[in-house]
Amino acid sequence: MTRSTDRGPASGPARVVTSTLADGVRRTVLPSGLRILTEAIPTTRSASIGVWVGVGSRDETPALSGVSHFLEHLLFKGTRKRTALDISADIEAVGGETNAFTTKEYTCFYARVLDADLPLAVDVLCDAVADSIVDPADVETERGVILEEIAMHDDEPGDEVHDVFTEAIFGADAPLGRLISGTEETISPMTRRQIHSFYKRRYTPPHIVVTAAGNLDHATVVRLVRRALAGTPLDTAPAPAAPLRPARAVRTQRARTLVRTRDTEQAHLVLGCPGIGRLDDRRFALGVLNNVLGGGMSSRLFQEIREKRGLAYSVYSYAGQYADAGVFAVYAGCAPGKADEVLDLIRAELAAVAATGVTTEELARGKGMVKGSYVLGLEDSGSRMSRLAKSELLFGDLMGVDELLAHVDAVTLDEVNALAADLLARPMSLAVVGPFEPAAFGA
Repeated sequence: MTRSTDRGPASGPARVVTSTLADGVRRTVLPSGLRILTEAIPTTRSASIGVWVGVGSRDETPALSGVSHFLEHLLFKGTRKRTALDISADIEAVGGETNAFTTKEYTCFYARVLDADLPLAVDVLCDAVADSIVDPADVETERGVILEEIAMHDDEPGDEVHDVFTEAIFGADAPLGRLISGTEETISPMTRRQIHSFYKRRYTPPHIVVTAAGNLDHATVVRLVRRALAGTPLDTAPAPAAPLRPARAVRTQRARTLVRTRDTEQAHLVLGCPGIGRLDDRRFALGVLNNVLGGGMSSRLFQEIREKRGLAYSVYSYAGQYADAGVFAVYAGCAPGKADEVLDLIRAELAAVAATGVTTEELARGKGMVKGSYVLGLEDSGSRMSRLAKSELLFGDLMGVDELLAHVDAVTLDEVNALAADLLARPMSLAVVGPFEPAAFGA
């Protein structure tokens, strides 16, 4: 496997640089700093393409909270070449699908089509991302849509509780603690000028990665992308590709309890603590530990709380990781009258694993779950396309499947237990959404 690490002089590369990352995987850096990665899968008849921008909600100021998500909506509303109807109809006319999503650290616009229709998908997506008009009338229309989306989210307590937990860990005003969607208070006054300025300032070639996977040819995809971007605002002077997002110190809150009073039939609980960043060497051990604790029906929490006692329909653990921070948490949904008992059981299980660790059998099962979920998750062109983008944007390198599986296999019992003793003994924050008084649970 070879990889070109030379990004050119400070003024940026003056030529196209192409390298091979793995069998079937190639990477090209355009003079503008925009990167194109593809994976050829000749056995498929489909192709997926994504335009990934390294900007998300954590890059916003408090006053512009939600602007990345707002912009995600607007970029499908029309360009100099296409109306909003054209953008959707062009893809749907060939049986394809297109969509977008925003996270705290990046935004993605993607499409999946038949392999023969990849040129169309490249042109439509590149046009939308590079040359959107951001029409004032569309801003007002989408403002209403987003405010409805925020209201709808507030009506989903099982989703809301995770946002409340994130707020408990990082703080409501911190970049990682704010809602990706923004709030009514930030979306309502946001102007077209502010959104357009953010668009022009943040959507630049060095921060954009185009990835495609399926029955394709790399050189052809590169030509298609360059043709689609010619004459657009992304057809810029030479510049170096953007480096990885820097890992800065992230302040977390002291352990606390936040309760959101809602007239719900269930109590929604998330108990957890600050975790580790995505580049931490212990991330493979964390994947194993997470599966042992609450990653499936054989996990400790599922067995103890649902199977043995029938106290909750849904109970699981999860880890969220960013460039410089992370969270580890356990979710449970149960009858309000059972909330205290469920929390006691969760705390007891976490304390037990922190004190005595996991068993050899659990280690083997946890490894198998990590490996299986990873490999089975790469069965379609869309997941392959996403893997390329996340590897480039978040890690700066592409780890091969065999290499990743080897890292998981290398995790030892001592490593998992050392991580458990550290992570699970940390002070825990609690988020609750349900029919409780604000002072419930000692909040």
